[in-house]
Amino acid sequence: MTLLRQGFAGRGPLVRLPGLAPLFLALTLLVLGVLIVLPLGVVFHQAFARGLEAYLEPLKQPDALAAIRLTLVVAAISVPLNAVFGVAAAWAVARFEFRGKSLLVTFIDLPFSMSPVVSGLVWVLLFGAQGWFGPWLQDHGVKIIFATTGLVLATTLVTLPFVARELIPLMQDQGADEEAAALTLGAGGWTTFFRVTLPNIKWALLYGVLLCNARAMGEFGAVSVVSGSVRGLTTTLPLHVEVLYNDYEFVGAFAAASILAGLGLLTLVLKTVLEWRHSGELSASRRH
Repeated sequence: MTLLRQGFAGRGPLVRLPGLAPLFLALTLLVLGVLIVLPLGVVFHQAFARGLEAYLEPLKQPDALAAIRLTLVVAAISVPLNAVFGVAAAWAVARFEFRGKSLLVTFIDLPFSMSPVVSGLVWVLLFGAQGWFGPWLQDHGVKIIFATTGLVLATTLVTLPFVARELIPLMQDQGADEEAAALTLGAGGWTTFFRVTLPNIKWALLYGVLLCNARAMGEFGAVSVVSGSVRGLTTTLPLHVEVLYNDYEFVGAFAAASILAGLGLLTLVLKTVLEWRHSGELSASRRH
C-alpha cells in the first residue's frame, strides 16, 4: 500500500513505500559515505597528520602561492564572463522566439556532455604552435597556449552553461509582464533591466555564479591540456596538487587539496543557505 502526504512548499505529495524507504535511505547514506565523506576525511586527515606547522609550510612556498593566485585570477576572469553570457543567453531564450532557438539551448548545454580534456584540446588545435592560428600568433608575439589566456579560455568553456541554465527556466517561468509594464510606463531598456529584470533574477544569478566559481577553481582536465604545467607559472591549484603528488610530496599535495575541499564545502554551505532563504525562486529553475 502506497502512503501519500503533502510535500514541502506545495511541491506535490510525497510517496512512501513501506519496507523500501529504510533500504533506499541506507543505500543513499552508504554511497555518500564511501564516495564523499570518506575521501574528504582522508584528505583532511592526511593534510593535518603532522600538525598545523607542517600543514602550513608547503602552502607558504612560492609555487603554492603562485598556484593559488593563478587559480583566483582565472576564476575572477572566467566567472564574470560567464555571468554576462548567462544573463544575455537567458534573456534571448526566455524573451524571444526565433529559428534555431532549440539549437542554441543545445549548444549552451554542450560543455556539460563534452569531456573537459576535449574542451582544452580545441584551444590547442586553434592557438597552439601547430594550430590554425598558431603561426600568426607567434609572428605577432601573442601567446595563448601555456599562458593565463589559455587557462581562462579553457575554464570559461567548461563552466559556460552554469549561469545560463539557472536563469533560463526561471525567466521563462516569470514571464515578461513586469518588463512590459515598465516599458509601457516609459522606462528605457537599461532601466528596465536594472530595476525590474535583475532584481527578479538576482538570487538565481548568484546561485549560478556560485556553482560556476566552484567549478572554475576546481577544474583540472581542460586547464591541464593548455597549461603545460610549468610550476610557478601556469599551474593552478588542482594542477599543483598533481605535481606535488607525482613528486611524492604528499603533505603538500594533501594540504593544497584540502584548500580545494574546503572551497567545495564552503560552496555547499552557501548553496544550502541560498536554497533555504530563496527556495521559491530557485525551485523554478528545477521544474524544467
